[in-house]
Amino acid sequence: MSRWIAPGRINLIGEHTDYNDGFVLPFALDAGCTATVADASDGWAVSSAQASGDVVVRPSGLADREAVPDWAAYVLGALWLLHDDGVDVPALRIEVDSDVPTGAGLSSSAALVCSVVCALDDHLGLDLGPDGRLALSRRVENDAVGAPTGGMDQLASLRGEAGHVLFCDMRDLTSQSVPFDPASSGLAVLVVDTRAPHRHADGEYAARRAGCEEAARRLGVPALRDVTEADLDGALAELNDDELRRYVRHVVTEDARVLAAVEVLREGRVEDLGPLLSASHVSMRDDFRITVPEVDTAVDALHESGALGARMTGGGFGGCVIGLVPEELLDVAGDGVRRAFAEAGFGQPSLFTAAPAAGARSLSPGTRGS
Repeated sequence: MSRWIAPGRINLIGEHTDYNDGFVLPFALDAGCTATVADASDGWAVSSAQASGDVVVRPSGLADREAVPDWAAYVLGALWLLHDDGVDVPALRIEVDSDVPTGAGLSSSAALVCSVVCALDDHLGLDLGPDGRLALSRRVENDAVGAPTGGMDQLASLRGEAGHVLFCDMRDLTSQSVPFDPASSGLAVLVVDTRAPHRHADGEYAARRAGCEEAARRLGVPALRDVTEADLDGALAELNDDELRRYVRHVVTEDARVLAAVEVLREGRVEDLGPLLSASHVSMRDDFRITVPEVDTAVDALHESGALGARMTGGGFGGCVIGLVPEELLDVAGDGVRRAFAEAGFGQPSLFTAAPAAGARSLSPGTRGS
């Protein structure tokens, strides 16, 4: 038997840059998904503490897989892909249990997939290594589930480090740990789960990804990462589509904000992160147009309550907001957000503070890798 836990993540800054070969700066949460893999007598059986009943299927590949509930596809995806890769996957039972909020933009799906992949790698002795685990986790979401994610979520879940954010170059999937200790500066990251229902999230996400790819094609570059801030005005002038111009402006300036955030954190100037967070939100709201009233209300309320900066985190159209808040103002900020939501007629949000935690790790003795 093998038991692993993999965390969800908060993206500190760098939204919709991952699939543009750009830069992101996430950190792992202390909430995660635990996957337990054990031998079974027949078939593949999966269960979730968050869903009723077992799902039992015969071993197969993607092409001839059986229909299963959505959550089960995230668990079985690695088995289907391994089968297609020629791995003789025996009868197994996989149990999962997660405390990452779903639908909040905190990568509950990546936590689920990464925990299962790591536990399978360990239990079956696949020796995938860090790069192999990342590749298989990404394939599960992209190919088995059909979610067009860019890879940031899996990177953060697998490679996260306590006390650090993960500076990721999404072109070559390399990462560097950057110290992030807001408490040392008397600050905290306050997370507001707006609990806003995601509105058209899947279709809108796909549309923006396609738009970015089309803009890169028209500009003659491999990806929008290759357009620098110095090139931006010229690139915008080349495009005759206002929507594509907005997409390009967001991605190029967001990449620049990530690089600036890394610089201020490496220099220990945590408070200077605030304006970058706020500028990121304005760009997501006005150029990429992926915010909703609930997240804009939360951001405004945090600013009015003394936050140094605030932004939506995640793919958009709902989910969570983060604020860089002086520790002595945490209660004030929380009350301000709740009051603003009540005045706007929104449901009550959930609030908590977050700090960088460790990435995927074994919870069972005798693991073959970590």
